[in-house]
Amino acid sequence: MTKNFFYATGRRKSAIAKVWIFPDEKGRSINGRQPLNYLGREELVDVVEEPFKSVKLQEKFRLRANVLGGGTAGQAGAIKLGIARALVKYDESLKPLLKKDDLLTRDPREKERKKFGQKGARKNFQYTKR
Repeated sequence: MTKNFFYATGRRKSAIAKVWIFPDEKGRSINGRQPLNYLGREELVDVVEEPFKSVKLQEKFRLRANVLGGGTAGQAGAIKLGIARALVKYDESLKPLLKKDDLLTRDPREKERKKFGQKGARKNFQYTKR
C-alpha cells in the first residue's frame, strides 16, 4: 500500500509547522489560506517554495501546512524545513540536492531570554557613579 501523502515537522525560532505534501495534486494552503494571503509578502512565499524549486518539482505536489507560534518570517522558515523533510520521505534520492542547498539544516538561533536586574537580554540600565 502506498501512502497518498508525506508528513514532516519544521521549526524555526518559536514557530512550528506541520507540513503535508500530496504527490500528483496541485494547490498550496497555509492554515487554510493561500500562501501570499497568509504570509503577506512575496519574499516569504519564495522562501516557502525554495525546497520545491531546488529539486525542480514545483507543480508536482499539493502543500498543506498548519503553523503556530512566531512571526511570519519564522513561520515561512519552519514551513521550508518541513517541506524539505517531507520531500526526503517522499524520495530519499532528493536528500543530497536538498542538503547541498542547506535546506535540511534547522536554524538553531532562538531569542535569548531577558536577565533579571537588566533591561533586556544584553542591555543594562545606564551606569551612574553617584
